Amino acid sequence: MQDEAYHRKVTGNHLQRDAYVYIRQSSMGQVLNNRESTMRQYDFRRQAVALGWQEEQIRVIDCDQGESGAVKDARDGFAELVADVSMGRAGIVMALEASRLSRNSSDWHRLLELCAFTDTLVMDQDGLYELANFNDRLLLGLKGVMSEAELHVLKSRMLQGLRNKARRGELKTMLPTGLAYDPAERVVLDPDQEVQHALRSFFDSFARTGSATATVRDFRRQALRFPRRTTTGGLAWTQLTQSLALGVLHNPRYAGAFCFGRKSCRIGVGGQKRYRTLPRDQWQALVKDMHPGYITWEQYEENLRRLAVNANAHGQDRRRSPPREGPALLQGLAICGVCGQRMSVRYHSRNKRLIPDYVCQNATVGIAARRCQDIPGATIEKAMAELVLESVTPMNLEIAVQVQRDIESRVEQADQLRGQHVERARYEADLAKRRFMQVEPENRLVADVLEAEWNDKLRSLAEAQALYEKQREADRELLSEEQRRTIMELATDLPRLWNAPETCFRDRKRIVRLLIEDVTIIREDLITLHVRFRGGATRTLRIAPPLSALDKIRTPPQTVSRVRNLLEEHTDAETARILNEEGLRSGSGRPFTRVSVKVLRRNHRLTTQRECLLQKGFLSPLQIAERLGIRPDAVASWRRKGVLRGISVGDNGQHLYAPPDQAVMDQVARRRKCTPRADALNPLPDQH
Repeated sequence: MQDEAYHRKVTGNHLQRDAYVYIRQSSMGQVLNNRESTMRQYDFRRQAVALGWQEEQIRVIDCDQGESGAVKDARDGFAELVADVSMGRAGIVMALEASRLSRNSSDWHRLLELCAFTDTLVMDQDGLYELANFNDRLLLGLKGVMSEAELHVLKSRMLQGLRNKARRGELKTMLPTGLAYDPAERVVLDPDQEVQHALRSFFDSFARTGSATATVRDFRRQALRFPRRTTTGGLAWTQLTQSLALGVLHNPRYAGAFCFGRKSCRIGVGGQKRYRTLPRDQWQALVKDMHPGYITWEQYEENLRRLAVNANAHGQDRRRSPPREGPALLQGLAICGVCGQRMSVRYHSRNKRLIPDYVCQNATVGIAARRCQDIPGATIEKAMAELVLESVTPMNLEIAVQVQRDIESRVEQADQLRGQHVERARYEADLAKRRFMQVEPENRLVADVLEAEWNDKLRSLAEAQALYEKQREADRELLSEEQRRTIMELATDLPRLWNAPETCFRDRKRIVRLLIEDVTIIREDLITLHVRFRGGATRTLRIAPPLSALDKIRTPPQTVSRVRNLLEEHTDAETARILNEEGLRSGSGRPFTRVSVKVLRRNHRLTTQRECLLQKGFLSPLQIAERLGIRPDAVASWRRKGVLRGISVGDNGQHLYAPPDQAVMDQVARRRKCTPRADALNPLPDQH
């Protein structure tokens, strides 16, 4: 009866098209182990023949073996099947059950719709279905929904068990480099001492530099390599990269904590998986102190805090950026006293030197408003340098000793790590040698391969030894007796160390950050700096703003006042000579000249010696001649004879005369009577 029902549904139109047999297992493990299921699926070819299809009309699609039915884009065979059905090339689609075709309701119902449009039959182990029939279409729709629900239930059961085990910290997961499982499946530090030393050097370097990029640069400078697990579970030694460094710093397993569910996975358009790192409060499991680690949990959180502080992309707030190459001491520490946001740094060049400016442009970037503040940083840099030197002076000797110890410790640690790498290369070379020696000489195919491998290991050993000796020689120069003595000498003179050409800007900034938390800057008549030290202490500095370009060449007020006093009794040339003797200089720093005094006098509207004497009642030669009744050219003669008191008021020999008293006038009258040649004393002719 069942065969008759099948044959009634199969028509000549169906037999003219091909029969498609779709075969799939969800994983490669099922492909290898569930052989019986695979045989049952291939057996559908026999049923297709029984229904009337020829052998050459039967197409078997088995290229999706090992792929999950929950996704479509990763299954090329399913895509091919859907395409042929939509083109009307398929007369029947055969699969062991609905779950083999798809465990996704959308894909399943789309296939059913295409089969209904093209009059394509569907067959599974339970029966033959004609999609134009409502009951058959309803039954297949329910099977597709149940197939997807079955997958959800199976996943839910497995995930719940896995999560419960993870909450206890007992779930066995893939461990990062530096951790391993012992025979009792407990997490321990990697027994490879070289791996341990590399990781400890990494965390020590980050604690010292405070930046992932600086740590990578430190490893590269010391020619150190970093361990990394390969996809096959082996160990490879490569250069440390920033992405690798950030992965190590963010991994809580290195702090001895078990974690699970740090990332969520979403399947996007096209079947691509998208991973997103979750906040810690959304992790599915976090158990601290579950196994040994390279750092403590407190150190792990401090590392994350420093990374967050270093990240400029986390918003325009008070987070500090790491020390960079520029000379600005307050880079990342300056806070705007107007809006409370972190100020950025801009540089301009002056006399081939970079001068910083602290700019608050948050409002400009955000709402196109005016800048809060734009403060030149030259005077700020000087004040902060003096404050730092004043603060750390009592600790100079202790700092120098600690610096020397840190250098020796780092050099010793790096030397030990490079030495272990040489030992590893020597072991691998010896192992390759033993393998070559054990092969039979007649077996040249194997012997040639082993010989080439031995030569490669010997070359690697030679390179490792050469690098070790080169770095060791550089370390000897770093720790020479002369440099140790220099360090101790600089301990008593920290200002010289601060101003030494060998001290880079980054090192000065690190010293500042050891002492200062942040600095709030407000510019009014004076620039006010509210300095907040680490530990809570505060201090306020008030400094004068830097002079403008015009003010820098302006003559100081004290010098102008001195010029004013000198001009009351001296000419421009005499004033210039006296100012130079007193060591005074013009605003541009040059000695004074008659012309510069004249320009200064005009710019500041200073009274000249002539004007001062005229205000005191002194007379010109014409006036004194008129008052005495003598010729003007005789005035100079009476001055030279001492009768008249004259004062030189110009660099061209001009004089002004004190008003004559009655005695001088009587003396002039007597001299006129007794002088034989009185033509010089003759009175001026009457002016009619």
